[in-house]
Amino acid sequence: MLKIYIAVLGPVGTNCYIVINEDSNEAVIIDAADKAQKLVDSVVKKGAELKTLLITHAHWDHIGAVNDMLDIMPELPVYIGENDTDLMENPAANCSAWLADAPGTVSREKVITLKDGDEMDILGETMKVIEVPGHTAGGVCYYFSESGILFCGDTLFQGSIGRSDFPTGDGELLVSSIKDKLLTLPPDTKVYPGHGFATTIQEEAESNPFLS
Repeated sequence: MLKIYIAVLGPVGTNCYIVINEDSNEAVIIDAADKAQKLVDSVVKKGAELKTLLITHAHWDHIGAVNDMLDIMPELPVYIGENDTDLMENPAANCSAWLADAPGTVSREKVITLKDGDEMDILGETMKVIEVPGHTAGGVCYYFSESGILFCGDTLFQGSIGRSDFPTGDGELLVSSIKDKLLTLPPDTKVYPGHGFATTIQEEAESNPFLS
């Protein structure tokens, strides 16, 4: 039912996902890194209507186009984990201060916060929020159980895991978050990370060297 398109955008190649229910032609975008107009135009060209923007965590390369998207679509709901709002507003903590041309911050007044275990009816399915602290304090994954897909931001990668040496990161907590909350999902769950290639829960449980 769900069709997934990937736009790799921004200076560090962030995966921006456009997810469309082809029956209802409703769309969501996950992690708007850059080029807001390009993302919005991509949805329109696919004959869909953008309903929601979901953010996995507040690092600059995942929130970079949020303000521009809200300039284009002021009523667009934007969701993020409740424990990442401080990071979102702090350029030193979200790493945007490190790069001259990086977009800086997003005001918490512009977003709707989510907590672990929240569920939303979206794209004709029930989407579950899984909080996975470790890469950031309030990073979340978005799990569509009916379609068997997980959008995990920078928590889990093919053969690797996210960095934990940025502000609010915690390496031990990151590993435990992955093991306790992600590796317990069905093995055939398709995992779509914030950078790089898609993988599966089974592949990472069996071969990821950081989780052994």
